[in-house]
Amino acid sequence: MNGSLRRILVATTLCGLAVAAGPPGGAVAAPGPGAAPTATTAPTADCPAQPWVGGLRLATSVAPDDTRTSTVLHPEVDGPKMQCGAKETTLRKDITYATVPGAGGQPRELKLDVLTPTTGGPRPLVVFLPGGGFVTANKSSSLGRRTHLAEQGYVVASIEYRTIRDEATYVDGVADAKAAIRFLRAHAAEYGIDPSEVAVFGESAGGYLASMVGTTGGVQRFDTGAHLDRSSRVRAVVNWYGPSDLAELAADFDPATRAAHEDSTDSAAVKYVLGPNDPTRLRDAPAAVAAADPATYAGPGDAAFTHFHGTDDRVISPSQTVLLHHALLARGVPTARFALQDAGHGPVVPAGDTSARMWETQHVIRHVTSFLRWQLH
Repeated sequence: MNGSLRRILVATTLCGLAVAAGPPGGAVAAPGPGAAPTATTAPTADCPAQPWVGGLRLATSVAPDDTRTSTVLHPEVDGPKMQCGAKETTLRKDITYATVPGAGGQPRELKLDVLTPTTGGPRPLVVFLPGGGFVTANKSSSLGRRTHLAEQGYVVASIEYRTIRDEATYVDGVADAKAAIRFLRAHAAEYGIDPSEVAVFGESAGGYLASMVGTTGGVQRFDTGAHLDRSSRVRAVVNWYGPSDLAELAADFDPATRAAHEDSTDSAAVKYVLGPNDPTRLRDAPAAVAAADPATYAGPGDAAFTHFHGTDDRVISPSQTVLLHHALLARGVPTARFALQDAGHGPVVPAGDTSARMWETQHVIRHVTSFLRWQLH
């Protein structure tokens, strides 16, 4: 594999891997899925942010973002941050939601963590899909952001899903996300969920899978496993800098980076589309790429979307969310896109770039919570 591309893929993999040292604010981990939950309150404070990921070679340039149908945000790096600790929440960890074939066909238990408000009746559900470059899926990431959402009155479930380390493809990853949604609907009473009000929120590779969930509500190919009497449809999708056309991940980048992606036969994206043993370039497999594109399945009746992308993202081309946003508009799907001026790929940014803090600001998160309030009644 080209060395530059390898480092880009490593950067994508690391996005979403940071784990907070402990539960922020009022988030208190219950001893286990079967144990009685506990909760405490703490003074309101900035939510823990994902640490900066640096020292990696990313794209050296990014083409100007097409913002004609987007809202451009100008969050200040040092602007007010998301707050945690104002309300009680309960964290239940390591709940098995499915057992699936993993690497070598060996059984693998997929787990999720659930953050719940401690007061009130059944709450809308937000299923969080972490990033990880199609290589990892760390459900412990973005704990601060998830806690902030739970304090706004949502049950927030963060899930593991299969990646290329499991010899999996996108079909498996989408099936895992849908299996988690069906599991949570089947256990709605246990976790205080309103099963009619469900959204997905994904970052990077998780944003891609969230988009696939949002447009494949009626596609039976992706519904496998248990609880098939429950629906995997969702009402809303929050897509943070996720790709859509996986053959064009590097379309906005400098020629060397673009060529490395286009010529690769063993990148994580190639393996997640074609499988572990197919040495084909994605640009030579248009039918497979189209089948892996959420835009292919989009149509009236799909979930409403909101996309967020940094104009200086050097991991996933900003045009990726533009492509999906425009496809959704053309097919009558409610969609909005926010471009964060000068922001990068979350915490995966060049050395000295402080834009990662933009993603933690109240300026940005309020657009997410407003969207969720509008879509989840």
